Amino acid sequence: MNKLFHKSLLLIGALALSLSGCGAMENDEQASENAEINITSMQGDEVTLDWYINFSWFNTKWGDNAVSKEITNKTGVNINFITPLGNEEEKLNSLIASGTLPDLITLGWWEPQVNEMIQGDMVYALNALADEYDPYFYEVTDPQAISWYTQPDGNVYGYPCSSVTPDDVANNDNIGSNQTFLVRKDIYEAIGSPDMTTTEGFEAAVKKAYEMFPEIDGKPLIPVGAHIFDDTGNVSFDAYLQNFLAIPYEKDGRLYDRDTDPEYIKWLKMFRRLGEQGYLSTDLFIDQRVQMEEKIAEGRYFCMLYQYIDMSAQQKALYARDPDSIYIAVDGPKNRNGADYVLPTNTVSGWTITMVSKNCKNPDRAIEFIDYMLSEEGQKTIYLGVEGITYDVIDGKEVVKPEVQKLLDTDRGQYDALYGADDAYWMFQDNVMQLKWKQETTGPIDQLEKWTYPYATYTGVYDIILPADTEDAYTNARIQKLWSETLQNLLLAKSEKEFDEILEKFVTDRNAMGFSQLQEKRYKYVESAKEKLGIE
Repeated sequence: MNKLFHKSLLLIGALALSLSGCGAMENDEQASENAEINITSMQGDEVTLDWYINFSWFNTKWGDNAVSKEITNKTGVNINFITPLGNEEEKLNSLIASGTLPDLITLGWWEPQVNEMIQGDMVYALNALADEYDPYFYEVTDPQAISWYTQPDGNVYGYPCSSVTPDDVANNDNIGSNQTFLVRKDIYEAIGSPDMTTTEGFEAAVKKAYEMFPEIDGKPLIPVGAHIFDDTGNVSFDAYLQNFLAIPYEKDGRLYDRDTDPEYIKWLKMFRRLGEQGYLSTDLFIDQRVQMEEKIAEGRYFCMLYQYIDMSAQQKALYARDPDSIYIAVDGPKNRNGADYVLPTNTVSGWTITMVSKNCKNPDRAIEFIDYMLSEEGQKTIYLGVEGITYDVIDGKEVVKPEVQKLLDTDRGQYDALYGADDAYWMFQDNVMQLKWKQETTGPIDQLEKWTYPYATYTGVYDIILPADTEDAYTNARIQKLWSETLQNLLLAKSEKEFDEILEKFVTDRNAMGFSQLQEKRYKYVESAKEKLGIE
């Protein structure tokens, strides 16, 4: 991936760089004192904030591990997490409709409920809370992220986690992408570590793997794994594959139609052939994340186009059981020119945003809590944990204790229960700031992450979310639903002739829905994003 500028989010004000000697030392000491004053001011009677996390898989508790205890001790805030038991959208819509939103709400920045809550006056403007209760907010937040999330009314209603800017990516060589092509190490090596960058090599490798290893611990090998199919498609078989093939996002000042690119279609046809010959398991089309995680933990997939972070816990379980059974990142699909992959980093939008509900009885404590989490001390705690418990300072450098690192590498669940560091509480994580404490390790996740470094690219200007409840958003949703159905049908087509007919019908139906006009409107958002971020 490309390199990125390392931002310094200062705890207290900018220190004047022109000062030196005793003056600079005094300034440092004053800044430290100010930070302590800010943190001390947050401590009062302990309050509990109800925090809704719009992800059913999130199950880390608060109050028992070292990190959550430390944060409660520093802020006087205890957390009661609330997560949906089933469908996230239904749960969140129910909370909105009933007027029972909890104190804090964390959800994907792309979710339509974000605008619904803002427009319905259900959430506080964070800048208004900062002005009234804690201006420290302006010192620990990133100006570009604030600018990005500022609404037309001049207010900021949510703050992101994992926000990364184009400058970050351009000036830093250790920021990666989530997107990887993974193979099971022992099987891949047993079949000769073949070249899987061409359709011919990929197809041959999948077949050989299945022939040599038809079963894993008495259960059928799943030759190809992917993310789930949903109403927009399947990111493994559309966006990720297109990124590996370096399919452009735009050409000649217009958005490019990536879904019909000839290189991409060639690879889809290869996957169709694998399906026709029985190498695409039906599990691929019906499994949800829970089922996939179970099968990854069993090592049943041979290869996957997958977000490695989504399988890190399972990877560590495999490593603990048998280091040779883990997944490794290798070169996967490439275009005919062998071009480097274009793998997206996080963007200035980040991953999720967190908002403060107007039901919150202690908005002052909520904004102070948020500010602590965003501060350098908060980030160090979220990432490294607690000095003396999870890490020691050796020769001026923070070093994670060996036994803590070993547990992190082998049993993420137990690690979170005992320690809760390493971004177990990711809702305000600042990955760029956390680079300053990054540990040199050789765990089972490291190779996956480092493999992506040369290919990391900022593509955030193409993340287009159309305003909710508009005709454009409706048209886009219809086209995405059509693509989702079409993609499955393409992979399940019984012949190449049927594949071509399905694709041709998709293009015709999509055009009838207003695809060309929508592309023109979507490109306006790209141009606006480029202007906002200073990208030519």
